[in-house]
Amino acid sequence: MAIYFYSADESPYGCFSNFSLHGFHLDDRWWPTSEHYYQAHKHAHTPQFERVCQALTPAEAKLQGRALPCRVDWDGVKDEIMYRAVWQKFLTHGEIGDRS
Repeated sequence: MAIYFYSADESPYGCFSNFSLHGFHLDDRWWPTSEHYYQAHKHAHTPQFERVCQALTPAEAKLQGRALPCRVDWDGVKDEIMYRAVWQKFLTHGEIGDRS
């Protein structure tokens, strides 16, 4: 059985979306969504990083993250960055891992 969770609004699996409002603390900062974390890290150590962090919604974070070219090593680090975000999201919100 496939589980679809492209939208944070889809129940009961919307919580798996990177747009779901399940914030977490990682790298000495609070992240409102895993989308914010992922998109910001496309621009680590640049002014764009902070712009993405300050985005009011995950959709805005995605737009900000795509506004400029990614860092040169992005293809080599993006999977690990997503893994860290999702892992921390589930550690913080253990109840979303209990879906069956």
